[in-house]
Amino acid sequence: MRARARRRFPRSAEGEPGSARACASALPHRNCRSYRARGIGARLFPLQADFEEFAFGEINDGEGHPSSSHQALKGTSKWATSLENLLEDPEGVKRFREFLKKEFSEENVLFWLACEEFKKTQGKKQMQEKAKEIYMTFLSSKASSQVNVEGQSRLSETILETPHPLMFQKLQDQIFNLMKYDSYSRFLKSDIFLNHQKSEEQEESSPEAQTAAKRASRIYNT
Repeated sequence: MRARARRRFPRSAEGEPGSARACASALPHRNCRSYRARGIGARLFPLQADFEEFAFGEINDGEGHPSSSHQALKGTSKWATSLENLLEDPEGVKRFREFLKKEFSEENVLFWLACEEFKKTQGKKQMQEKAKEIYMTFLSSKASSQVNVEGQSRLSETILETPHPLMFQKLQDQIFNLMKYDSYSRFLKSDIFLNHQKSEEQEESSPEAQTAAKRASRIYNT
């Protein structure tokens, strides 16, 4: 008698990444100083191609599997489902950074991206160098783009001597929740998001787009 194969269902991507499950207790950070955020990504990621490959790549679930939820959605429809899905989309990252820059809080998403890239770093020397860049850019009392996280005052450069991939995880989770429960909801109501959504709708309703859709449908049904 042939045994029945067990059907496996994809994991939901709606859960929080890592241990980020509680709302951030810190108040939204507002940097009153005007600083130039341009070039921060390039300093943290020496090769621009490496930075773009990371920033615009897939975000995995807790077990390292690609997120499968809402794969059929694109653009603003996907961005609106969750912050995780927004950060999976190259254009979504770009628009979210544009919005945060206007709110003087672009350092939050840059720090989150830098921490994700840091987890991929191999070799103690390389980890020490990148850990120092992250610390001096975002966490030091003299940082040019300082993020607002709990326990920041207890951090010191001594932690950079023995780096490990998850050394910034707790702080990264705080920033993720801060963005999720504060900036992200405002982004979905912003002109940046709504104008991009309107442009998508206009493109989808254009005669060219409808013709292409009909042609694809005929090919699929033959």
